[in-house]
Amino acid sequence: MSSGLIEALHAILGQGGLLTSPEDRAPYERDWRGLVQNPACAVALPKNTLQVAEIVKLCAAHGVSIVPQGGNTGLVAGAVPIAGPPQLILCLNRMNRIRALDLAADCITAEAGLTLAELQYAAEEAGRFFPVSLGAEGSARIGGLVSTNAGGMQVLSYGSMRAQVLGLEVVLADGRIWDGLAACPKDNTGYDLKQLFIGAEGTLGIITAACLRLYPAVAARASALAGVASPEAALRLFQAARAAAGSGLTLCEYMEGDSLALGAAHVAGGVLPFAAPGYLLLEISAPDSAHAPGATLESVLARALEQGVATDAVIAQSERERLHFIAMREAISEGELAAGGAVKHDISVPLGKIPAMVAAVQALVAEKYSDCRPNIFGHVGDGNLHINIRPPQGQSMAELAPRKAAITADIEALAVSMGGSFSAEHGIGQLRLAGMAAHKSPVALDLMRAVKHALDPANLLNPGKTIPGSV
Repeated sequence: MSSGLIEALHAILGQGGLLTSPEDRAPYERDWRGLVQNPACAVALPKNTLQVAEIVKLCAAHGVSIVPQGGNTGLVAGAVPIAGPPQLILCLNRMNRIRALDLAADCITAEAGLTLAELQYAAEEAGRFFPVSLGAEGSARIGGLVSTNAGGMQVLSYGSMRAQVLGLEVVLADGRIWDGLAACPKDNTGYDLKQLFIGAEGTLGIITAACLRLYPAVAARASALAGVASPEAALRLFQAARAAAGSGLTLCEYMEGDSLALGAAHVAGGVLPFAAPGYLLLEISAPDSAHAPGATLESVLARALEQGVATDAVIAQSERERLHFIAMREAISEGELAAGGAVKHDISVPLGKIPAMVAAVQALVAEKYSDCRPNIFGHVGDGNLHINIRPPQGQSMAELAPRKAAITADIEALAVSMGGSFSAEHGIGQLRLAGMAAHKSPVALDLMRAVKHALDPANLLNPGKTIPGSV
């Protein structure tokens, strides 16, 4: 960057607001998985929306692209620079205020840098509930969650992040501020502009605040870990639980035996209560104490054990045990990384195709990658599976690198062939562009490029992400 731009940024951001040394920039330049690290010109740490707008105007005038970043917990390297053009990382973590809490309208307005855990706590303190929950909630930020349309473990009952967004505040590529924060449930006045920015991964605008939906506090929960012999059995147990509990079934996670063992090994005191080929983690919730989710869950599991659908089951007897079950599930990704990593895939298929997808992956690995180890887990209630391929025992990811692209192409093609998606909740970033080029229709890509050009004609915002060829 020119000295003039650096001086102007310092003037906007003040002491400590601009990081320029390689040592200070390095943590922001590397993605969470350690797969991508490219240099940025600097890292800007604004404190408010007006500073963001001024930074965008300056960068546009100097031809410097902007990479918006929050907690940098994404899995597709969408919040770190690409190789090539000059880029400024715009980290919004200092913008972490709760601007408003409206209990009459059941909504909360939070700035982009607030963590998910902080938002959940604020909702709980107000006697409400915010349903999006994922393993990185202590560091994942609201802006990034909205920009990637994050999912998590309770999508089957509450929907993804898109379903929680009532309004947004966005800085556009020319530095103008669009204030769309009004939490009006009914507004039929043309295009729903907020939808353009949800899931766009910062390529169309920089989200600086969001108005989010809140729900009644959960009064009662019942959780269980059940053993299943196959994905078919897991699907049958899910269907039985959904039939009994309806929308009260707020969590249903499938994990193969080796997969949950990875999570358990990464949690303090992580001991599996029983061995099984696969596991289903179930939770039924109720907004008032008049309901009895525990009785419903006991009935479902008793019937499943009697019919041979479940091989074993343990119902959590305390909140501590419930959280322990969830912690083991949430630790699978970190446990996998600690054990050497994997070629990761985030696919979805229609619910009824889950057993066929798992069988097809196992057959594919046995035929073409027989020395590799599948790690399969995911959100069975919405058809989203994480199908990760670990390197052969005793080998590193570096040794698997020559086969990585072929493995990914094969697995993504399987998901698409079954009417599914090659990216269910992780987004595209810079690691899933080949999948976009291979599986997204030319018409869909043309529409995306048209929207991108209309809102960001100079390709200032997050270049090289989401849309193939957008560098």
